[in-house]
Amino acid sequence: MDNDLVQVLRSVFREELEPVKAELGTVNERLDRIETEQQTMKQDLQIMKQDQQTMRQDQQTMKQDLQTMKQDQQTMMQDQEQIKRAVLETNERLINVESLLENQHRIIELLSARSIEQEAKLKRII
Repeated sequence: MDNDLVQVLRSVFREELEPVKAELGTVNERLDRIETEQQTMKQDLQIMKQDQQTMRQDQQTMKQDLQTMKQDQQTMMQDQEQIKRAVLETNERLINVESLLENQHRIIELLSARSIEQEAKLKRII
């Protein structure tokens, strides 16, 4: 009878433990999925950290480019100011040259008139 009782108890335990085993299997599957999702989230977080680092580097590069552009703009403004001065100086020189040319033209006209007058006097004398 002991053997029969052991068999009955084993059978009862098996029947009672079967749903627990099934539930435990389901829990293990859920834990496996949670672990997989956690691993995926860790990978995603690592990717996000790398992306953030890349963005920081890009931002630093943009700051440097902006600084370079500001310096270039400052240089261009200085060059533009020098060009302005050169144009104004050239205009002043051109005005002076025009004035000299006008004076020379008047002198040439005066000399030309005198030359014609002297030729006329010479013709009268001869």
